[in-house]
Amino acid sequence: MGYSKVENVIMNFENKKFPAQIFRAYDIRGKISFLTPELVKAIAYGLVMQYQKSGQTQLAIGYDARLTSPQYAEIIRQVCAEKGLHATIIGCCSTPLLYFVARQFDGNGIMLTASHNPKTDNGVKWIIQGEPPCPEQIQQVAVAARSVFNPEEKILIEPIQHEIVVKYCLEYQHALLKDIQLKRPFKVVLEGLNGSAGRCAALVLKKMGCELMLIRCEANGHFPDHEPDPSQEKNLAELKQAVLEQQADIGIALDGDGDRVVLIDEHGTTISADRLLSLFSEMCLKTHPGHEVVFDVKCSTMVGNTVRHLGGQAKMIRTGSSFLRTYMSQSQGKAVFGGEYAGHYVFNDGRGFGYDDGLYAALRVLEYLGQQADLTLSQALKAYPERCCTEDTYISTHNMEPKAVLHDVEMKSQDFGAQLSKIDGVRLDFEDGFGIIRASNTGEYFTVRFDADNPVRLNDIRHTFVSMLSDRYPQIAQDILDAQ
Repeated sequence: MGYSKVENVIMNFENKKFPAQIFRAYDIRGKISFLTPELVKAIAYGLVMQYQKSGQTQLAIGYDARLTSPQYAEIIRQVCAEKGLHATIIGCCSTPLLYFVARQFDGNGIMLTASHNPKTDNGVKWIIQGEPPCPEQIQQVAVAARSVFNPEEKILIEPIQHEIVVKYCLEYQHALLKDIQLKRPFKVVLEGLNGSAGRCAALVLKKMGCELMLIRCEANGHFPDHEPDPSQEKNLAELKQAVLEQQADIGIALDGDGDRVVLIDEHGTTISADRLLSLFSEMCLKTHPGHEVVFDVKCSTMVGNTVRHLGGQAKMIRTGSSFLRTYMSQSQGKAVFGGEYAGHYVFNDGRGFGYDDGLYAALRVLEYLGQQADLTLSQALKAYPERCCTEDTYISTHNMEPKAVLHDVEMKSQDFGAQLSKIDGVRLDFEDGFGIIRASNTGEYFTVRFDADNPVRLNDIRHTFVSMLSDRYPQIAQDILDAQ
């Protein structure tokens, strides 16, 4: 029996060090010990092949604050030039800025970033004609990269300074200033987490007349204090304190590449994504009644209930910001807003740009608050009280086959009268909460999350999942209990 070309490639390189695990469901990301200059070059060949196959002739390349990012951008540019694909490096910028500028390049762009990951990581995101790659396209790049990857090759790269190309930053600022109208000034504390979005965000807020206090808004790939991840409560301590001390209206924290945002209200309280999703749903459904609002499987029951209560159509999809953007762009205007528990928010209500931009989401909140003379963020969110819930919890697979575990949970769940969803893992919705267990796309672990109206029900729902696992998978069940 003969083998296909793809199978031969895989077999030939099976014994060489090719880190297949960094080619994930929605991007390429991993430690720079894996994502070496040699591998970046191989990936570039795979990317160029994909662009040229779809008839593209030009693209933009942006990069984040990470120390290796400018060099990696240059490696990709050189491969593009070699293959006759015109590539323009637009400098150190946020991912949303890259997406914005890519529209001048037929919707084509490559971003060197590992988002909120630690400084030891880097990665690649890209769009083709305005669309993110599907998982199959990411695997196509992996196969193509594997076929040319030479682990013995040594690419010597000279250090390249991070450069901000003012022209593109100004174009992006101008578009935001045209879209957002603030009817009153706000006192804002902006936390850039040393990522690539802080500087430009500060300029936009200043031009809108906000009084600003800045924390870590200069790009610094050493990330001297902590990783650029605002979803970790410990990384927000300084921001919360500053909001209270400055008596600010709002605190805004952007992640490493600026496509996610976390907001702090005037009392120094972190606003959960569930609450913010509910507020954005209210805003968008007010102007587009009856339309669809999209959210991922990790969002609480409050989000779907809110959308339905406001007369909208609640649509739950699998986790992954690229899946969210693809769904939104292909909805033909039916979906007016979409968001994720991880803090990605996409506006599709005739404003915004149809992709996740942390700064733009924060500006929409300020605009909304400004429409009433004294409305505060905590007051605007009063209708959406904080849920009793757990954060994402990571549980080892203990070498069990994830599919088998999820299948067993699915079978046993039929005893509990809950609504079953298999969009992404196994999610059970009860009248007063939900629980979910998902297999990770990136490692040997499950992600679990629980949500309920009150602490007693939260505990009940957790124990429901534990009871379904305890017979055949006692270690997994125990880990879920211990994670309380």
